[in-house]
Amino acid sequence: MLDWNEVLPYRVPEAKRLRLIVNTDAANEADDPFAIAHALLTPRFDIRGLIGAHYGARDADSMERSCREIEKLLRLMRMDARYAATPGAPAAMEHERGAVVSPGSDLIVREAMRDDDARPLFVVFLGPLTDLAAAYLSEPRIADRLTAVWIGGGTYPDGGAEFNAGNDIAAANVVLGSGIPLWQVPKNVYSMIRVSLAELAVKVRPHGELGRYLFEQLVDFNERWGDKPAWPKGEMWMLGDSPAVSLLLDDHAFEYDMRPAPRIRADGKYEHASEGSGRLIRVYRYVDSRFTLEDMYAKLALFHEATKEG
Repeated sequence: MLDWNEVLPYRVPEAKRLRLIVNTDAANEADDPFAIAHALLTPRFDIRGLIGAHYGARDADSMERSCREIEKLLRLMRMDARYAATPGAPAAMEHERGAVVSPGSDLIVREAMRDDDARPLFVVFLGPLTDLAAAYLSEPRIADRLTAVWIGGGTYPDGGAEFNAGNDIAAANVVLGSGIPLWQVPKNVYSMIRVSLAELAVKVRPHGELGRYLFEQLVDFNERWGDKPAWPKGEMWMLGDSPAVSLLLDDHAFEYDMRPAPRIRADGKYEHASEGSGRLIRVYRYVDSRFTLEDMYAKLALFHEATKEG
């Protein structure tokens, strides 16, 4: 079994490490696998679980597909003896009190309620917030025992249709109305992580089985959706889930606003509380794409170098 931290050319002091759970709709489209691999290759993180999330009605077994995609990446990375995919909720909440309890939500509660580890716990959500809402409704005490980072929601101040929020608006409203510290990376910000297919062919594809798989699954998705006139655009992609990794390496202290948490309407628009009321959440307005991408490229290269003879 590969011990990635043992082959890196540097060490992260233990006091600077954090516990991390990754909740991902990994089979939805092509950017999640990049973020999952990036997280697994980041030594600051003590990965405490990977949860497969649903992604709406396109595939009836979307959660199971997400779990299978996580497991595929773990095998490619020789980490399947250490980690496994934990099933999340199979579908969205029907209403804001209708928690969909799952092994994934149980994992969040269990890790949040641990008293034997003083390191902070972060849970990143690359899709809907279904499993966090279920965890909170089943055990509200988790609210001050973790920080959630969510890739989702429309552009401020108005909002609008957005895939991750739209896949479970009830869950988003549960979390927005809770006391859980929340870092939100809305659509206009996660869209800043633009890459061309040519760039990925040069900087990802050459790096062994993992790099080849990441590149080819993206190209395959691009071709399978080739009859759609607006998206994908044909020669580029947005690795929109990757800020969930880079913001935990550096939180971009001057690139967010503390805003009163809104509610999200059925059409994705925000309903804002009156000025000065409501709890505050961290809403990002910028993420450094150079820092995000170059860190990922470097770790893929280091991983390939460490494993190419194994």
